[in-house]
Parts: sequence; structure tokens; C-alpha cells
Amino acid sequence: MSGATEKHDGAVLDRSISKKQADSSQDNSVMGNEIYGEIAEYDDNVSRADLEKQKTAQGEAHFNRLGWKRLTIILIVEAIALGSLSLPKAFATLGMVAGTIVSVGLGLLAIYTSDVVGQVKIKFPEAAHYADAGRLIAGRFGYEVIGAMFVLQLVFLVGSHCLTGTIAFGNIVDITKTGTCSLVFGGVSAIILLILAIPPSFAEVAILGYIDFVSIVLAIGITIIATGVQASKSPGLHNVAWSAWPKEDLSFADAFISVTNIVFAYSFSICQFSFMDEMHTPKDYKKSIWALGLIEISIYSLTGALIYAFVGPDVKSPALLSAGDTISRIAFGVALPVIFISGSINTTVVGRYIHGRVYKNSVTRYINTPKGWGTWLALVFIITVIAFIIAESIPFFSDLLSISSSLFVSGFTYYFPPIMWVMLIKEGPVWAPHNRVKAVLNLFAFIVGIVVLVGGTYSSIVDIMQNYRNGSIGGVFSCKPIG
Repeated sequence: MSGATEKHDGAVLDRSISKKQADSSQDNSVMGNEIYGEIAEYDDNVSRADLEKQKTAQGEAHFNRLGWKRLTIILIVEAIALGSLSLPKAFATLGMVAGTIVSVGLGLLAIYTSDVVGQVKIKFPEAAHYADAGRLIAGRFGYEVIGAMFVLQLVFLVGSHCLTGTIAFGNIVDITKTGTCSLVFGGVSAIILLILAIPPSFAEVAILGYIDFVSIVLAIGITIIATGVQASKSPGLHNVAWSAWPKEDLSFADAFISVTNIVFAYSFSICQFSFMDEMHTPKDYKKSIWALGLIEISIYSLTGALIYAFVGPDVKSPALLSAGDTISRIAFGVALPVIFISGSINTTVVGRYIHGRVYKNSVTRYINTPKGWGTWLALVFIITVIAFIIAESIPFFSDLLSISSSLFVSGFTYYFPPIMWVMLIKEGPVWAPHNRVKAVLNLFAFIVGIVVLVGGTYSSIVDIMQNYRNGSIGGVFSCKPIG
């Protein structure tokens, strides 16, 4: 297996070097001056062309090391974190039956749309990020619009993790007793997210993925066991007031916020182009998305159903808050790796997109020269600061996830893939016999995405206004405890 990988990587390097050598003399002149200034210190006796080839070969090799197993781990790092913590509250709102149906149904639909994304990447290997698919669909306009959505969604994700880190530290330390300002923990969370986002290669982050996965499984397991033990003692499992049906007087806004929290949990396809771009065998992506999808559906459905059944309608979001003071502190402590590792990967993805776009025709994009590292560190810092501002401006967990899901995940996971299927990979008429099942699935996914976009955005705005109006949350950049 390793021999095949080395052979493949060598072919990639040869093609990239040949492409560089075939560039116009004007491009070589411009590139040569910049590259020479950046990397001449490495070997003064090597020509500019050789320096360019050397750093390009190193960059291509460094960013082409993912296999399907590592892709699965990196998808787990990006996907299974915040979503699982919001599911029990969503189940409490929708009821056990509807919660389970929505969780399993949206999960299976997300696997299908991710398969569509993978097919597009295989057919158009030049699509390095989701924004590139926008270019394939609608030219420069599609590239810019989807690129902006891509950046905003990932920055919102980092902000969500920063907010969760603040909640975690606040509960571990118990700032209601110590009086520590929650802004301090917000700052600490942002710094940790920044440090973990410094490695630019997804293969490097994948190594942390094993710690990430163990962390979230243990945190969820501790919460499930603790809430189950508490329920068995008082009031007794048979007396927990969970319901198979939606809660009474359920408002449209509450229902849709719960649905969008579940949508958020299946947002892994947004980074799929970016991750697959580092695979040495991209066609193996199917193994990864099915492994991830089934793991997600199992974890989310069991987490949502069990914790809701043990706690009842008063379950909190994130769910770790429902395990009691002592157990919540332990669970949050165990969950710290997943909070920060999963958050940092989103910084890396959006940073790679912006950095690669700015330095598209420069060796700087490989982040293996002084200028490359300097610009990369500056970019990671800026992204983290913006995410921190978002976290402090929208300091309530469910609504922050709902806004993100409604505006962005609805498209990346549900209504963009059907458009790509019709415009980029469909073979023959839509209603040809071999396309009928796919056409129905894509139409359903498109409808789900549009409904979440409109209904979820409206519900998020209504709920945020209500939260501020009734004083249930503090103001922006407040020292008040969060969660």
C-alpha cells in the first residue's frame, strides 16, 4: 500500500513540476523574483527554476498524504462535536418519535448529498474547495457567492467552538462562585483554537483526530451514564416526563430551531472538497462518508434519545450541562479536546481557502517559506479574532447553531448538491430510468435545504429577539456566566 502511495505521489509531483515548467516566460519572471527572494537562503548555488521546483515538490508532497481512513478521522474531527451536544434539547422539543425520524432521515440524506459532492470532485479534480464548485455552476458569480458563504460558515463554526469552550471553562471553574469574567475564558478558548490551527496540513490534524473521537465519545458516555443513574434514583426512570410527541404549545420558531440544530450536526460536506484535495486516492471517499455518516447517525440518535429519556423536557443545550454540577465539570473537562481540535480544523480549512486564493500563482501557497509561514500565521490570527467576536456577540448556543445552519449548512449539505448533480454530473435526461431515484432524492434534498434556509432563518431571528427582550441572556461581551 505504501509503495502504491509513493508511486502516486511521485506522479503528482512530476505533473506539477511539468506544469510549472510549461508556464509562460512572463509568469516565470514574476514568480522567479518572488520565489528567489523567499527561499534563496536555502541554497545560494541553486538556480531560481530549481528553487521553484524544489519548494513546489515539497509542497505537493506535504499536501497530498490523506488516505480514506485518515479522511474518515478528519471528517469526524470536523463533524462530531457541537452537533451531538445540541441533540437532546432538540429531541425534547420535537418529541422522541419526530426527533429520531429527523435525526436518522437527515443523516441518510446528508450521506447521499456528500456522495454527490464526492462525484463532482472526482469529475472535476481542480475543485479544491466548495467555492470552486460554485464557479463550475455559475462562473465567477457562483465562485464569489459560495466562497463568501464558505468563509462565513466556517468562521461561524469556529465561533461556535469558542463559545462552547467558554461555557466549558465556566462550568469547570464555576464562575458563579469565583466571579471570574466569562470574557477571560472566551479569550483563553480563542488562544487555544489559534494554536491548534497553526499546522496547515489536514494529514497532521488527522493525528489529533483519534484524541478528538475518544474525547467526544467519553464525554457523551459520561453524560448518558450520569443522567441515567440520576434518573433511576429520583424520580425513577418510569417517572421521567419524556414524550414521544412534540411538547405542548410548540411554536414554529422553537420547532425550526430544533430542526436546524439537527441539520447543523450533519454539516460535514462543506469541507469535503478541501479534504479530498489532499487525498492520494480520491475515489476512496465513499468509504469515508459512509463510515462517518453511519457513526454520526448512531451517536446522534442514541445521544439525543437516551439523554432526553433520562432528563426529560428540562434537558439543557449543550447536553453536558444536564449531568449535574460535579459530573458536568468532569464531562466538560473530558470534552475539551474535541471542543478545540474540532474547532481548529475549521480555521485551517477556511485559512487554506483564503491563503491559496491570495497566493494562487506563488510558491507562498505551500506554506513552506518564511513569507508563507508569516502570512499563514497572520491569517489564522485574524480568523480567530473574528470568531471570538461572533461568539461574544451571540452568546447563546442553540441560536448560534441555528443561524449557521439556516444560512449556510442548508445550502452546503442540502440544496447545493442537487444543483451540482443536475448541472455537472447527471447523465442523460432527468427522468430517464437510471436517473429517476436520484432525481427524487435530489429534489427532496433541495426542498429540505430551501425550507431550512427560509424557516430556520426566520425562527432564529425571532428567538434571538425574544431572548434579548426577556433578559434571559446577557449583553454582548458580557462577564455574565454563559450556559
